[in-house]
Amino acid sequence: MTSTFRACLMAGLFALAAPVWAADAAYQAMVERLGRLAPRLDRQVLTHAVAAMQCAVNNGASAAQRLAVIDFSLPSSERRLWIFDLQQERLLLEDLVAHGQKSGDNHATRFSNLVGSHQSSIGLFRTAESYSGKHGYSLRMDGLEPGINDRARERAIVIHPAAYVDPSWIATQGRIGRSQGCPAVRPEVARMVVDSLKGGQFMFSWYPDQQWLRSSAYLNCKPNQVAGILAAGRG
Repeated sequence: MTSTFRACLMAGLFALAAPVWAADAAYQAMVERLGRLAPRLDRQVLTHAVAAMQCAVNNGASAAQRLAVIDFSLPSSERRLWIFDLQQERLLLEDLVAHGQKSGDNHATRFSNLVGSHQSSIGLFRTAESYSGKHGYSLRMDGLEPGINDRARERAIVIHPAAYVDPSWIATQGRIGRSQGCPAVRPEVARMVVDSLKGGQFMFSWYPDQQWLRSSAYLNCKPNQVAGILAAGRG
């Protein structure tokens, strides 16, 4: 995907789902402050991440201390994971993150909520408990968007370390390695990532998928729908 094509695609699709609170000065100020901490993070991706998080909090979810943003419209050869400390307004990490084997090669273009798909999922997630498993120290999370990512726990979509998230692969293969759908990170930063995100933080995975942009209860902030999702135990 060329930079010009991506810019045109993003501009067109962002217009489909402009945050309903775009005129709210407090939210705009949050986006501006976080954006200054992460100048490489597309400002409109960050805007949508904050929109989704705030819609959840405004409609029944407890506030979080940290927010992770993944921009899957970027190739895996670029740093596309950002973690913010919302209380201290600090950028904790900007790093590589893997996508699923069946989502694409260097660019992820296909996403799924199905068990066994080996594809990544997009949307708003709530992080949960840390644990030690086959990949080492890892983090479970729950998808908050029905039909989009709410089978994340059933699919064992977790944050975990992976040796294939290796910058040296980029020179030889044009990308880092791929997962079975998990947002895997470099072993060197995995413990920090898990510890900073465990216990009910928000993670927002972005891709300009037209259907999701139009239907997401969080991006379009549908209070009754979001409250129902959260009351059902997904938040």
